[in-house]
Amino acid sequence: MNHLFLEQLKDWFGFTRRERRATFIILILIICVLIMRYSIPAKHISYSLSYINRDTSGSVNQQESVSSMSGNISGNQVHKDQYPARQEHLIEINTCDSADLERLPGIGPVLSARIIKYRNLLGGYVSTGQLKEVYGLTPETFELISGRVFADPSYVKKININVADYKQLIRIPYLERYDVAAILKYRELKGRIAGIGDLVDNKLITVEQGEKIKGYLVFGE
Repeated sequence: MNHLFLEQLKDWFGFTRRERRATFIILILIICVLIMRYSIPAKHISYSLSYINRDTSGSVNQQESVSSMSGNISGNQVHKDQYPARQEHLIEINTCDSADLERLPGIGPVLSARIIKYRNLLGGYVSTGQLKEVYGLTPETFELISGRVFADPSYVKKININVADYKQLIRIPYLERYDVAAILKYRELKGRIAGIGDLVDNKLITVEQGEKIKGYLVFGE
């Protein structure tokens, strides 16, 4: 009975085996689409379609990337503002060693050795400006390092001009032989030098020399 019914149904539609198979597959696909349509939220489908559309449009993707990067940059900037950069460590030029100096821009082993040698000759640096007097240290290099160094005058070895002999005074680079001889002669005649003004006012040294050497002298008994 059932077999007869199927035969009649087949004859009524007039489908071949291949057509029936195709029709069956189409029917399954329609059922699957209906199931997805009612089981998946419309919002999710809309989002997926939007994502697909954006992937196929290079301009949209590029705009989103720029916006994302801008947001990250702004966030990073806020973070940096909240935690300011630590100030760079300054080098004290009267106590530093060669390794410290060589960390400065433009200062290699040769210049660092000259800076220390001149420091020893002076008895210490009164100011960082004296680095300009180091042989081979160019104005450009001084500009690079001037903000990274400082001089503490308390480390300077001072000379008591009222008791110092010729050998001690001639070691000051800013004094010539005749300057030292004149100072000693004046001290011999006057007995005591009260201050740098005595040397300048009596024309034993120039005003410029007086400015340079005053940080290396004391005027005690």
